[in-house]
Amino acid sequence: MTFPDDYTVIDIETNGLNSTIDDIIELSAIRVREGIIVKTFSKLVKPQRPVGRFISNLTGIKNSMLENELSIEEVLPEFLEFVGKDIVLGHNINFDINFIYDKSIKHFNKAFSNSFVDTLKIARKLKLDCENHKLKTLADYYKIKSGRMHRGLEDCRVTYEVYKCLKAYVLAKMAEFM
Repeated sequence: MTFPDDYTVIDIETNGLNSTIDDIIELSAIRVREGIIVKTFSKLVKPQRPVGRFISNLTGIKNSMLENELSIEEVLPEFLEFVGKDIVLGHNINFDINFIYDKSIKHFNKAFSNSFVDTLKIARKLKLDCENHKLKTLADYYKIKSGRMHRGLEDCRVTYEVYKCLKAYVLAKMAEFM
């Protein structure tokens, strides 16, 4: 298992679970170099369909917050440029990648094919002594202060902190065998 020091943490918020019919409503990323945050990106996105009550309650993102935002066709290129060819890191990252991939293909006929690291997958493999492997649960397990979960930039920050803890744990365990 390799743990990169240079990567971009990504997180999206959506108005549903189906990447072919639902919309991205927030794109966020944190660029990390040598393990240190160097730059952030976060933008709300105007969806084609309104945000329902469940998603609004979960994320805190209201339709009124999105009505004057740019469309996915305008925001996604900025996001993709920010991410570049970096390894992307996220929690349950396949969800995010599927949406980004589908929207990139749909609007630009260009695949999103960056390599990735999934903190959810790492946590599951480590069989940590916690009730589940949700991001909030892992944050609590590692005593990471977290603000409003299910907002892109905060989820990126918490994922970055969880990743550092997971990496330290694995490296410490490996050192025991050397």
